[in-house]
Amino acid sequence: MALVIGLVLLSPVCAEYLIGYDQIIGRPLELLGGLLILAPLYGTVAVLIREAARRTGRGWPAIVLLSAAFGLVQAGLIDQSLFNPDFVDEPSWDRDRLPTHIPALGVSAHYLLSFVAGHVIWSFGAPIAVIEACAPRYAGRPWLGRAGIATMVVLYGLGAAIIFHEHTRDFMASPAQLGTTAAIAVLLGIAAFVLPRRSARVPGRVPPPWLVGCGAVILWGTHQLASTSWVWVALGVLALTLAAGCLLRYSGRRGWNHRHVLAASGAALVVNSALAFAVEPLGETSYPVKYAVNTALLLGVLLLLALVDHNLRRFKETAAQVERS
Repeated sequence: MALVIGLVLLSPVCAEYLIGYDQIIGRPLELLGGLLILAPLYGTVAVLIREAARRTGRGWPAIVLLSAAFGLVQAGLIDQSLFNPDFVDEPSWDRDRLPTHIPALGVSAHYLLSFVAGHVIWSFGAPIAVIEACAPRYAGRPWLGRAGIATMVVLYGLGAAIIFHEHTRDFMASPAQLGTTAAIAVLLGIAAFVLPRRSARVPGRVPPPWLVGCGAVILWGTHQLASTSWVWVALGVLALTLAAGCLLRYSGRRGWNHRHVLAASGAALVVNSALAFAVEPLGETSYPVKYAVNTALLLGVLLLLALVDHNLRRFKETAAQVERS
């Protein structure tokens, strides 16, 4: 249950607070209050994605596909930020949206990549990996029973309903946009369970965890720093493709372990919490408080990752001693 609660809380923090784009970043009490909505909206989904993958004996390919499906649902069906040209009443919204706007679809390629990849990596993938690394013995096991799963579904429904009502008062995407988004999300969900399970790991060299972390910082950072032109969108796609290819290649080898997973996922948290200092929040905010919150979040991320890595080292040593005896 501690792992479930940890994931329910870490997911919204990674999704919304680390990068510090919203004006409430300068209002700590509102940040805490916001978790009452964001934890059901993000955290419950992270738990359900993980449960679905682990209960069916599937791994990260399924988690990534399910995360992409829920990312589309979130951005295309619930808050509809993917289609709403006036989602944010700030000049920066159009400045980022219009250079890669596709009129026939009513979407911006920049925002499509940013929203979906953001949900896959920061809302769901990285939090799941970090929390699983906290207790490697339980990483491959289900964490909830039927009652727990039902609770997560109900909480998610409530959170989604509140956000949907809030953001569709003055805008509703077209039936074609909603139907296409729903269809793609369903196909991604089906693909998560029809793809063949990965076979046994093969021999082969893997880079050390520190190198995985450094490479992940570069690739995640490239994606996050990509500008709003088509060239930069292509660069962002390339960075994510390289990251996915490397993770897929090396995670199938026997030397890959929880410390490698922590390095790749922890790098995502570090990138956003570091870039947050350069992000100008939407709306008015208190900048001294904003930088204080940014600092607290960055230090919190670094401390969490250091503690989890220390725990994984001890776990590895204990396992080695048991094996020798």
